[in-house]
Amino acid sequence: MAIIDQAALREFVDTLWHEEITPTLIEYIRIPNKSPMFEPDWEKLGHMEKAVTMFADWARKKIKALPGTTLEIMRAPGRTPLIVIDSPGKISGDTVLLYGHLDKQPEMTGWAPGKGPWIPVLEGDKLYGRGGADDGYALFGALTALLALEKQGVPRARSVIIIEASEESGSPDLPHYMELLAKKIGAVGLVVCLDSGCGDYDRLWLTTSLRGLVGGTLRIDVLEEGVHSGDASGVVPSSFRILRMLLDRLDDVATGEVIPAAFKAQIPEDRRKQAAIAADALGDAVFSKFPFVKGMAPAGSDRAELILNRTWRPALSITGFGGAPEPDKAGNVLRPFTTARISMRLAPTADAEAASAELKRILETDPPYGARVEFTPEQPGAGWNAPPTDDWLMAALNAASSAAWGAPAAMMGEGGSIPFMGMLGKVFPKAQFAITGVLGPNSNAHGPNEFLHLPTGRRVTETVAYVLDAHARQKGGAPKSGGGLFGLFKSR
Repeated sequence: MAIIDQAALREFVDTLWHEEITPTLIEYIRIPNKSPMFEPDWEKLGHMEKAVTMFADWARKKIKALPGTTLEIMRAPGRTPLIVIDSPGKISGDTVLLYGHLDKQPEMTGWAPGKGPWIPVLEGDKLYGRGGADDGYALFGALTALLALEKQGVPRARSVIIIEASEESGSPDLPHYMELLAKKIGAVGLVVCLDSGCGDYDRLWLTTSLRGLVGGTLRIDVLEEGVHSGDASGVVPSSFRILRMLLDRLDDVATGEVIPAAFKAQIPEDRRKQAAIAADALGDAVFSKFPFVKGMAPAGSDRAELILNRTWRPALSITGFGGAPEPDKAGNVLRPFTTARISMRLAPTADAEAASAELKRILETDPPYGARVEFTPEQPGAGWNAPPTDDWLMAALNAASSAAWGAPAAMMGEGGSIPFMGMLGKVFPKAQFAITGVLGPNSNAHGPNEFLHLPTGRRVTETVAYVLDAHARQKGGAPKSGGGLFGLFKSR
């Protein structure tokens, strides 16, 4: 088998990123293709279709260099599209599944002057704008890795690239398509996901776990209409105070510790050890990467515990409010209702479906003062905990990191969720997972001033090529996972 020429790989990847990928991502950032959860009229507006077409057009030109490779855009009424690239390999054995998404989070306020979610700005090594890093680069990185191997004559196994368009909504459309694709894809021995983060930009970071996510909209009604606060306060309980009372059922306001057991799980000892190693490698970057206001401190001083807080322990966030005017337009009125967007991160191994049901039960049961309380849950997102990494894959990842960055790989859980990983983890308990990404310090996914660190995007692309090569070198391919996709997705 041919051996990868690192210098040639670097030149190929860097050239394609400079000449084609970065300019395409700049145009992609301009498209406000918000995920369906945040844009109910996504289909009518046509932004998602524009993004899908852009990606597919670029990919169709490139797959001409990959013999036998096909590209299909799968569609279904009322569902976001799915891009599927199926590229046969010269090495028999299990299929490699490569995953990413192209839908985006909403705008968010607080962008720096001259920047915005749909305004691409290239400053040095950073490409600002919504979606470039989360997760527009994934298709380009995955396909470029295949092209690089083909150019060098390095054989690989069959590779299937899946790019979905509803991940930011919890991947509600993905099971439908995967049920249709299950028999065609067959057994998957290696999953490569490019939708995660990195602790710094100095090495390859492998994601060992992902927290789950449940949430929804909580509405509390106390009056049919607003009334004078001087007349009603002290008699009519404030809807905001009732919200505070309900939130106290979920977490300890003094410590932030989540109370209900349904959202928690035992932290494995190996994950504690990995958190300690990552904390030593990152130092104060564990918390200094966040844009704290002057004088603000993190939730604790133990860096390893902070890592476990954001990767294994549940946490409550309130991400939106309704029912109140802007402060400069507020009169002396006791408002009739308050709505709040509840976001609860779960321990990676917690049951997301059960946790969602428990969240609704906790919030709606025995409402204070008999207020009308309604919780409308969103699609729950399952967490994921990686199986043990085989020696061949760990060696390949370390080699790739050393070749691309000059330092061995590091491992750490991530606080966000990738619903697809939870799905695949159930189907392929023996499959190997290489989960990585470009969302490093200050990249601020989902927030203002989100950026893609372009050198990391290029180095991650190199890593994918190394991993595909290492997979192909295994005698008989990667371990058989058994079962296939069909059983899980058919039952959903």
